[in-house]
Amino acid sequence: MAKYFDVHPDNPQPRALRQVVDLLRADGLIVYPTDSCFAFGCRLGNKEGIDRIREIRRLDSGHHFTLVCRDFAQLGQFVQVGNSLFRSIKAATPGSYTFILPATKEVPRRLLHPRKKTVGVRIPDHVVAQALLSELGEPLLSSTLLLPDETEPLTQGWEIKERLDHVVDAVIDSGECGAVPTTVVDFSQGEPEILRSGAGDPSRFE
Repeated sequence: MAKYFDVHPDNPQPRALRQVVDLLRADGLIVYPTDSCFAFGCRLGNKEGIDRIREIRRLDSGHHFTLVCRDFAQLGQFVQVGNSLFRSIKAATPGSYTFILPATKEVPRRLLHPRKKTVGVRIPDHVVAQALLSELGEPLLSSTLLLPDETEPLTQGWEIKERLDHVVDAVIDSGECGAVPTTVVDFSQGEPEILRSGAGDPSRFE
């Protein structure tokens, strides 16, 4: 059964966050809120956690997982951001955007797009997600909580707990989350390409 953490949206309880981080460090899989919608999350090196996300969501090998980072300095360890891109990406973070960029050697091969050697990265503008990332001290490997054959992500923590009780290890609930995923911008070829219009205003990259 998944542990359920009812966390304050503006002042998340440190003790609850520490318990979640302990689960993550023990190779657990969690559901947590972001500034777009709920997401699955596990540690970067948690191969079983990645496989569990693939199984729950029925994802193929071409799916871009996202590294959710605390800040721009952390993001820069995992992707290559040239000077020309730096300003436009920095200006949009934190925010509801996922950027597809060439990965550095810090990213495990199994997380890379099989042909392009790219990975998705983002910095959420969400108090609880930021507090969790600070406590963990490393990025969360994440994927939107969108279940197979469903067009809308789940938005209520209690419902997520009910439906995913036996396939995840913890659910963090800090109130209703949005139902619109991030806007995905592919910078892997240098020029921005909008792969998905979502919660972030896509016009700044068009």
